[in-house]
Amino acid sequence: MAITSANQLELLQTAEAVAREKMIDPVLVIEAMEESLARAAKSRYGAEMDIRVTIDRKTGKATFTRVRTVVDEEELENYQAEMTVEQAKLYLDDPKVGDTFVEEVPPVEMGRIAAQSAKQVILQKVREAERERQFEQFKDRAGTIINGVVKREEYGNVIVDVGSGEGILRRNEKIGRESYRPNDRIRCYIKDVRREQRGPQIFLSRTAPEFMAELFKMEVPEIYEGIIEIKAVARDPGSRAKIAVISYDNSIDPVGACVGMRGSRVQAVVNELQGEKIDIIPWNEDIPTFLVNALQPAEVSKVVFDEEAERIEVVVPDEQLSLAIGRRGQNVRLASQLTSLEIEIMTEAEESERRQKEFELRTKLFMDKLDLDEFFAQLLVSEGFTTLEEVAYVEKDELLVIDGVDDDTASELQARARDILEAEAKAAMENARALGLEDSLAEFGEMTPQMLEALAKDDVKTLEDFATCADWELAGGWTTVDGERIKDDGILEPFEITLEQAQDLVMTARVQLGWIDPADLETGEDEDAANEDDAM
Repeated sequence: MAITSANQLELLQTAEAVAREKMIDPVLVIEAMEESLARAAKSRYGAEMDIRVTIDRKTGKATFTRVRTVVDEEELENYQAEMTVEQAKLYLDDPKVGDTFVEEVPPVEMGRIAAQSAKQVILQKVREAERERQFEQFKDRAGTIINGVVKREEYGNVIVDVGSGEGILRRNEKIGRESYRPNDRIRCYIKDVRREQRGPQIFLSRTAPEFMAELFKMEVPEIYEGIIEIKAVARDPGSRAKIAVISYDNSIDPVGACVGMRGSRVQAVVNELQGEKIDIIPWNEDIPTFLVNALQPAEVSKVVFDEEAERIEVVVPDEQLSLAIGRRGQNVRLASQLTSLEIEIMTEAEESERRQKEFELRTKLFMDKLDLDEFFAQLLVSEGFTTLEEVAYVEKDELLVIDGVDDDTASELQARARDILEAEAKAAMENARALGLEDSLAEFGEMTPQMLEALAKDDVKTLEDFATCADWELAGGWTTVDGERIKDDGILEPFEITLEQAQDLVMTARVQLGWIDPADLETGEDEDAANEDDAM
């Protein structure tokens, strides 16, 4: 097939038709045609030649040219597409490396194979352009709700027609056992849009917590306008969900606004989610208060929050335990997701039993260590004393308030406690030395003998060993594995050292060893302070 004047305009008409059908830029189609014609010409003139084709955007005339590039003589590899400076002097005036010589060559006669190859190139380019258009169209729609039509179901996954593309709703993203037939209308949340080799992939979801949040945004104008904000969402798809909301207008009740007149707003969301029960909870900055709200309808007697461990203990009346935990742990699990905290629920009886055990242990400690009778030891525990250090170094006046304790008794009590602590410290240091503790760490001056003994038992015996420790190795921490929080025990955790304190100790050790310049630490602190100021 030769490109004659009779079919030159036909090229442009074809490009326009394809572009209109696929909704892509006609220029992309023409560029694809130019590449396909160039490939056909190379099969005629030689694959090593640099043959280029240009189609005039007005007349449709195709111009075939051969391009040769000027290179250094030692770099000359392709004699058909490159030439040296000396060779270029035959064609160019004062040629330099990098210059090109372009000459027009006769158009080629395209045989059946060449025409088929050209068609494949054009189709491939059109497909690539179409995929790029789809990706550009949907990439900014991730995180929004889209309406589509079910096309088919494959191995439990639903293929959804979303207009100019297809989305996939995987079986684990469907609510419960819901099933769809072809041509059913479906509403989904666009969870992710990825550019992949086979084209843009649009991943849909109906189980994502964000899907519920977006549905409420559609049903509640105050959320859309920003007067009410959804702070957290937790779902057990198809069964139950909790959503925490806050109002920035004191005259608007966030829970009432989300429920709507006679429950109309929340019912519209419930219907879309296949009857999923929804608890709407008022958000509170105070985490224990928020948790009490999140555990509704169960009543809470007491909350103990461990901020460092991101863990919270909840005490409920005995008859409220099953309600607080919920069926198969659903209520407490959703409350945990909503607050991002690990929640431990116990009854008042269980908490009372635990407190009694702690009381007995501390009483026994004072009886054994200070040689006290049970009654006197119980008096100390009742007044809030928990360790020998508290007894030894507290102000004497705090001991004198205990019934039956006079000045001499308080002095004797503190003297006993100090003697025991000194003896324990001496024994701990001797044991640490026996384990191989070296002077560099023993003279660090930042830790007690008991801490040094614990380090030596864990094979941390020199200042260099200590300086290589991570803060969590010393203070302990939490690791999330497969969605489950796992406790990491720290070497110095029994001594109630915090992560910040552990980090300071390690940094001090590194400075003493000369591993870190103190000026660098000050610069880092200044930058952190500046960042905090910017955030405020």
